Amino acid sequence: MADHAEQIVIGRHYRSGEAIQVVCRDGVIAEVKAAGPVGELAELPIIGPGFVDLQVNGMAGYDFNGAEAQASSAEQITRALWEEGVTAYCPTVITNAPELIEHSLRLIGSAAGQAGPLGASMVGIHLEGPFISGEPGAKGAHPAEYVQAPDWERFAQWNDMSGGRIRIVTLAPEWEGSVDFIHACRDAGIAVSLGHTAAGAESLEAAAAAGASMVTHFGNGIAPLLPRHPNALWTQLADDRLACCVIADGHHIPDALLQVVYRVKGDKMILVSDAVQLCGMAPGAYRMPVGGDVVLTEAGRLHLRDDERLLAGAAAPLLHGLNHIVQRGIAELGEAWDMASIHPARELNLPQAQALSPGAPADLVLLASLGGRYRVQETIKSGISVYRQAEWGS
Repeated sequence: MADHAEQIVIGRHYRSGEAIQVVCRDGVIAEVKAAGPVGELAELPIIGPGFVDLQVNGMAGYDFNGAEAQASSAEQITRALWEEGVTAYCPTVITNAPELIEHSLRLIGSAAGQAGPLGASMVGIHLEGPFISGEPGAKGAHPAEYVQAPDWERFAQWNDMSGGRIRIVTLAPEWEGSVDFIHACRDAGIAVSLGHTAAGAESLEAAAAAGASMVTHFGNGIAPLLPRHPNALWTQLADDRLACCVIADGHHIPDALLQVVYRVKGDKMILVSDAVQLCGMAPGAYRMPVGGDVVLTEAGRLHLRDDERLLAGAAAPLLHGLNHIVQRGIAELGEAWDMASIHPARELNLPQAQALSPGAPADLVLLASLGGRYRVQETIKSGISVYRQAEWGS
């Protein structure tokens, strides 16, 4: 698709299956209408809103964390995400030495400030630490020596360094002062997500009452062994104020739990990738800038070298999660697509939550079904074609 004032994209609507035309003008959807004669309907790609990933640490050999992160890292990660249909995402900065957190925040803030599709794709930073639990299991692969209690003054300084781009902060609510910190975040328009926590029901409920609205990678970042009841999982599931982000890569949580989350949370179930720099790379032993020595297995499971029980992020993109949800019969394509696009956009009050409707950003992805799996045919960001699968031409 060329880069000009008006474009028309034809495909099958991702929910109804009907042939539609999406008319885009100046980066915005101007009209969605039935397509005229289109020949064989099954040969049309499926068209829907671009995917929105709230948790991306890195991809394709590049990472936002660590001293090695550079301006080029942001560009390479963004382009790799376009190949997977992601048109909006939150670069994620995790627990680290303060000077390295600051390095990452400045780098991302500068990249996100660029004009054009690249900068527009980065819709806000997810600060996943250091205000988390240092308990084994709960801290996951985060380095315990840098974990600390919530500190609004330090957080505000970090946000300033990023150009005011922090949109999500992951917090363990058992820390003293968490409720006041959550209030301050909400007043500043920053979403608070509960995660990497050993909190009991009282702390979790107080956090939700204060304005926490999400759970970071539900079912992970928690002790390996829990009492039957009560425990944090039940509390988070039962609280209608909390959306649950899940990593549906087949490794982080079992299908039965994915089914439970979907049945309980409905449109508050959000797919995230939690992709790290090893996403898209060959199996083997690696050393990561945060997390240290890890192993990526043939099956795509990424774990700490010294403790196979503890995962070190994910090595599969968001589209993999969508395919998993559909193939395992957990949800139909339209519902799974919304989990990867509309639901996360709604949590951050992004305009992408308008989906395929006039006035929405012209952020689109066209999928084809090949070998029983959906693959990206084309990705369109702000009305500009930023990726097209070579076998479909250019």
